Formats: sequence, C-alpha cells, structure tokens
Amino acid sequence: MPEPTAATHDPDNWTKPEDVPWTLLDVDGLVDAYWAVVAPAMQDAGLDPDTERPSYSWLRENDFRKLVYALREYHDRTFTEFWTDDLDLQGGPDGYDWGTTHQPTVDALEDFLDSKRTRGGLSESSIETLQYRLARYVRAYTSEHDTDDLLSPVARDSDVPAYEAVDACWAAFDRLHEDLDNGRTKRRIHRVVDNWYAHLLRRKRAAVNPADGLDDEYRWEVDAGDPSVLSPDHVRALYEAADADRGRLLVLALCAWGLRSGEVAALHRSNVVLEDDDAEVPYLDFDERKNGPGQVSLLYGVPELEDRLVALADRDDWNGYLFPSTSAEAGHVSSQTIRNWFDSLAEVADLPEEIEGEKPVPQMGRRFWYDRYSSSMDAVTEGIEGVAAEQGSSSPEVVLQNYLSDERARKLRREYMRQELATVFE
Repeated sequence: MPEPTAATHDPDNWTKPEDVPWTLLDVDGLVDAYWAVVAPAMQDAGLDPDTERPSYSWLRENDFRKLVYALREYHDRTFTEFWTDDLDLQGGPDGYDWGTTHQPTVDALEDFLDSKRTRGGLSESSIETLQYRLARYVRAYTSEHDTDDLLSPVARDSDVPAYEAVDACWAAFDRLHEDLDNGRTKRRIHRVVDNWYAHLLRRKRAAVNPADGLDDEYRWEVDAGDPSVLSPDHVRALYEAADADRGRLLVLALCAWGLRSGEVAALHRSNVVLEDDDAEVPYLDFDERKNGPGQVSLLYGVPELEDRLVALADRDDWNGYLFPSTSAEAGHVSSQTIRNWFDSLAEVADLPEEIEGEKPVPQMGRRFWYDRYSSSMDAVTEGIEGVAAEQGSSSPEVVLQNYLSDERARKLRREYMRQELATVFE
C-alpha cells in the first residue's frame, strides 16, 4: 500500500467522502476518516456513530464503498472487524436474524446480497426474498451440524476435505427436504445457495461449491400453483410459429421486453422512443407501471417494432395502438385477447400442455425475461475475470465496482442480455 503523505492525511480538510484518499490510508488513518466523515453523515441520518454499526447497504448508499474496499483489499479485514477491533466500538444495527452468530459468515452473506443489489440491480423486495431463502439454508445447516460457521469447511485454506464440505451441505438440504413440502421452494433455496457459494468461489474466498449439482440428486416435485418459466426452446418455438405481422411482436413484447399482458394490449406509439440523444438504446416509456421501472430498454426486436409501426401507419383509421381494436371502447385489444392469442400460438408451437405443472400463460414470458436477465448478470461477472487477473485484482466484482464506470457496467449488462436474447430468437 502506498505510504500516506501529510497532504493526503489531513482529517481537518475532510468533509465529504470524495475528500478522503481511502486507499492511501493506514488503519489509523481510516479511523480518523470514520470520525471525520462517516460519523457526521450517520448523525445527519439519525444514527449514533458510537453505538450503531452502519450496514453495508447504508455505507454503499452514502458513498462509503471505498472505505469497505480499502479495508478488504489493503488491510484484510471486514468493516465489522474494523468497527469492533480498530474503532473499539460495541453494538450494531438491528440486523437480520440469519440463524448464525458467526460474524464472518454473516458478512459473507451480506456481501453477496450487496453485490446482487449494486451490481445486479435487484430491488429491495428481491433482495429480501434472497435473504429469506439463504437464511432457511443457514438455519438448516446450523441445526444439522451444531455450528454457526459455514465458511471454514469451504475456505481455501481449510483442513476439511472437500467431500466432507459437500456432505455437510447436502445434509442441510436433506433436512430442508424433510421440512418443506413445496418442491419449487426447495429448488429456489438451492439456486440461491448455489449462487452464494459460486460468489465465494469467484471472490477466491472458497475452494469448493458444495451445492453444485445437488439438484440432480433430488426429484423435487413442482407444485402447479407456483410460477413456471418458459425455456429458451419454448420461446424459440413460439417465435418461429408466429406470423410476421402481429404474432412475432406479441412474443417479443412478452419475452424480449418483459411486458405484462395488459401492457402489451395497451401498447401505444406514444410509449415508443426510438431516438433519444440522452439514451443509449431505444426504449418504451410508461407514465405509470406496476412494480417496475417506467422505462423498458429495447435490447432486441427494434426492427420488428419499426415494421409494425410502419404497417399500422398506412391505415387511415389507425388510433396509435400497436394492437388496435375497432370494437373495444378502449381502442385496443384486452388482456384476455392477449391471453387467447398466446394460447393459440402455444398450440401451433406445440408447447407442452403443462410446463412444470402449469398451463403455458403469457406471464411465463415475463418470467423468462427475468430469468435471462439474471443469467446475464452472472455472465458479466464471469466475463471480466480475465480483466481482473490482468489488473491484479482479487475478483471480477472489484473490477466492476472500482475500475469500470457505472455507464460501462451498464453497457456490459446490456450487451450480454442482447446476446442472450439473440441466441434465443435467432
């Protein structure tokens, strides 16, 4: 670590996060920075800097990510360790009950969620869902093995044989398998646990992913009442079976843009923004949208959309809706019509009568979009591993956070998502 100079280590001149040369400071300097910059910000937020340990999300949202980074990369400690050992403070936030008191394990869990929040762009409701599923696994693990420590068995310097770490993980899932009735819930818990261990592998904090391949061992039955997702093969079959005029735009709107049936039905030319100097890609703009952003990026299917607009514009009586109706008072088709069209298309495409226990419905197209987006986020992280190695960085996440601008990271996500969609539709 570079030695701090008198010019850089001057707490009297630090009033905001960007004033602090975080990576140039030794631990004592970071202690000074805490009291000079972090503590006042906490007081402004109604927190007590002497007794309330700020959460990782609070540090991130208030521009103190470089403090956490400097502690981890230059001083080999977490913020929690810095709080208790270097600041010599006691207490903590009203934290989530993870079912373990082993702080390194808790830090690893929260770091994973923070990565999903900041790099994955997941909403707080999605983060809470992942948190709940992870905690179910943690509680099953601690109950099964009478230990709070989930990290040591998989650590790179662990003395525990890899097969024992795998056995311990699988034993925890055996307990979950007995305790839970819903097959899809078990699958979802496994998916987030598998992602957590994979995250630790990418960060070089684990030597093995004990959850890898475990889903092949179980025959988890799927309940028809839970959401199901179209596979890429299903979407491709729908697109190939659709007519070029209306059907293909319907499949694109549901599966490539992630719209709801009602949004597809009421889609209007005023929602379409193909040229905007301030936007990187064309997009759909909605004044109001339930549980989602007002703008939807059009990463795929713009030529088909333009063709549809041109074809409709030639009609003398066109009212601006992309799926107009002369009989409906609203001027456009209903959500039920969208569902009926989808049913007919699914039959022509020879889709299964049930997908994981559920009849194919338009909502599965939206779930497909979310599933592809999640895959794209993982691909972004994996794709820059080479860059991380060249930069001598400990992980691709560090490259995303510290070496790539928000704009560049966003472009990477969009490029991978566009590739995901192109693979399906082309």
